[in-house]
Order: sequence, then structure tokens, then C-alpha cells
Amino acid sequence: MQVSNEGSRVHYNCAMYTQCPDCLTIYLITPETLAQARGSVTCSHCTAVFDALRTLIENLPAGAQRLPWHESDASVPTLTLPVMRPIATAIKRADPPRAPPTPEFARAHRAPSGSPGWIWKTGIAALVPLLLAQIAWGQRNELLENPNARAWLERGCTYLHCKLPLAREADSFTLLSRDVRPHPSVSNALIISATLRNDAEVAQAFPTVEITLTDLDEQRIAMRRFKPSEYLGDARTLNAGLAAHASTALVFEVADPGKNAVAYEFKFL
Repeated sequence: MQVSNEGSRVHYNCAMYTQCPDCLTIYLITPETLAQARGSVTCSHCTAVFDALRTLIENLPAGAQRLPWHESDASVPTLTLPVMRPIATAIKRADPPRAPPTPEFARAHRAPSGSPGWIWKTGIAALVPLLLAQIAWGQRNELLENPNARAWLERGCTYLHCKLPLAREADSFTLLSRDVRPHPSVSNALIISATLRNDAEVAQAFPTVEITLTDLDEQRIAMRRFKPSEYLGDARTLNAGLAAHASTALVFEVADPGKNAVAYEFKFL
């Protein structure tokens, strides 16, 4: 890709535009980026993975908010303008002659030696802990959320001088209340407050909170995901997590998307 400056504008050659369907961010994209994963890209703003080809456009319209959506066609196009075709090699290299097989009576026969039994027993004894560790790793989320299993794991970590990670189960969070009001000190901004409760039997890590604003037709106008570090200023509270059956108040500051935003939705990730 070549870049040239003309006045105050920057021109990109062989570059196009695409738009994230979740947060509506428009990106400049190159053919190399499109070819890397066959059109699949990740939005650096909301971390959504989407098909960049669906909104790919060569020229960005002035004041564009939504790029046109390209509907896919079920038919497969046929290419009719060939450029070149590799020439197949006419002469094949001859394989070297093989030596004749050794007669059966001339082969040296040797009785297979059996391995001592203790080698097998030692190998099994070494593999069993590894198998148990793999099972525990695969079921780690269930074990961390189970109070009895977590108690045993905490005892083991006390002996091994380690620390268990906080449990993560987004379905165990309950939204008790929520409210949206204009920001008292910032123009064109909103303050969204909510009360969150942890219904799990163990402490949990604070979730990523997704807030979506919609219009009367339930069409999304704006969406934002807040990481715990973005809505919690206290590192000690963030590391301790939300205790079992405890509740806490959350406050979010967002830009006002306009008067068409009449409904909002919370989702915990």
C-alpha cells in the first residue's frame, strides 16, 4: 500500500473501507488484511469478529454513518479471463531401481524381548496424575464455582503457596435495578447506574458489562462494553471480586446518542 500527502489530506492506494456491525466503527482496510483470514477481522473497539466483505466499499461517502450491506449470492461465479496456466513437465524422472528382497530363509530371526513389568507400572503411575490434572483443567470452571471443591482447592493452594482465580459465571449475576439520566456536569452525556447481585455460592470476578441503547423499533442505536477496570476504580475491590450473595452499585458514563434512544439493555459477559 502506498501513502501520499496532498495538502491536509492523506490518500491510500489499493485501500478500501469496512464497518463493524456491532459498534458501527468504520475502518480503512487493505487487500492484505482481507486475505489474511478470508475476510474475517476483529474490531479493536468492541472486540467483535465480523466479515469485512459484507460492507466493503472502495470510496467512503461524505458523512457516512452506515455503509451499505452486500447480500451474498448463493450462485458461484465462473472466471472467464485466464491470465496464465503452468506448463506440466513432460518428462518424469525415473525412479532408481529397487534391490531384490532378501529370501525368507536368509533373514536373521530374533525372538522379541519382553519389557519388565515394573516399567509398565511406573509409566501408568506417572500417567494417572497427568490424566487427573487434565480432567481438573477441563472442569476448572465447575470446580471453582462449587463451594466444596473450592474449599479443597484452597487448602491445596495454601500448602503449595498459590492463589485460586476468581470464579466466572455470567449467568449467576442478577440486575436488581437500573436508571438512566442526563449527566449533571457534562453536556451531551448520560449517567447509567445499576445494582448488581452475585447469586453464586462463591465470590466471582466482576463481569464485562454490555450496554445497548435502542429506539422504539428495538433497533440498536449505540452499544458499549465496559471492562471491570473501566467501571471500578479500586484495584483492591477488583481483585477481591463480588462476594457470594452480595450486591454492588455500578455507574457508567456514556455519550448521549440522541433522542431516538428510548430503551436500554444490560448484558453480563
